[in-house]
Amino acid sequence: MRKNLYDKLRDGLIVSCQALSDEPLYSPHIMSRMAYAAKEGGAVGIRANTAVDIIAIKQEVDLPIIGIVKREYAGSEVYITPTMKEIDELVACGVEIIAVDATNRRRPEGRTLSEFWKEVKEKYPDQLFMADCASYEEGMNAASLGFDFIGTTMSGYTEETKDVSLPNHELMKRLSLNSPKPVIAEGGIWTPEQLKEAFSLGVFAAVIGSAITRPRDITKHFISGSGCRSGNEIR
Repeated sequence: MRKNLYDKLRDGLIVSCQALSDEPLYSPHIMSRMAYAAKEGGAVGIRANTAVDIIAIKQEVDLPIIGIVKREYAGSEVYITPTMKEIDELVACGVEIIAVDATNRRRPEGRTLSEFWKEVKEKYPDQLFMADCASYEEGMNAASLGFDFIGTTMSGYTEETKDVSLPNHELMKRLSLNSPKPVIAEGGIWTPEQLKEAFSLGVFAAVIGSAITRPRDITKHFISGSGCRSGNEIR
C-alpha cells in the first residue's frame, strides 16, 4: 500500500487547496471543487487544511491527501498541526499523509519536536508523516527522527530564514542529495520554470498552493510584477 502511494506521488505535482477564514474562497465546498479542478489538470495529490475541508475534498476526488490543521496557540509560533489534538482530527479523516511543523521552534507547552514526535509515533505507528522544515539542519533532523517525507515548506517563514529568497532551490538540492527520505519541494514556486528546476535538483514531488488556488494573491502577483494599475487605487 505504501509503495502504491509513493508511486502515485513520485515526480508529480501536489496542489495545495486552502483558504483561511479571512480569505474570499473560505468554504469546504469551494475547496472541494478546487481540488477537483486540480485533479482534472493533472495533480497527483492534494494538500488541505482542516477536517471539514478534507472530508469535503474526499467526496470529490480520490487523490492522496496531505492533511494539516492550522491552529494558533499562545506562547508558540508553531501553527501547522501543533498538538496531538490536530493529529487526532487528521487521523480521523483518513488522510494518507499528515504534515507537521518540524522546525526547531518550541511547540505549545514548550515541547520540542522530538518529544512531540515520540508521543505521536507511539499513538499512530502506521500513519505517514511529512516534516515541514525551514532549513537543511531541520530537514536532516526530521529524517533521522523517522518522518516519511521531508518538505521545504517553512523556508522563508521562520525568524532564521525570513531573508531567504524563494523558492529555495539550494535547500531542495542539499536535502535531495543527503536526506534518506523523499524530499517534497514546497514554498514560493510560481512558474513552470521554477517547478522544472526543483525537479532537476532531485526532489521526489512538489507542492504548489498560492500560484494555483489563491486568485487574490495571483491577481496581486500579476499587478505588482507588471506595474499596471490596481483597481483598489480608484475605489
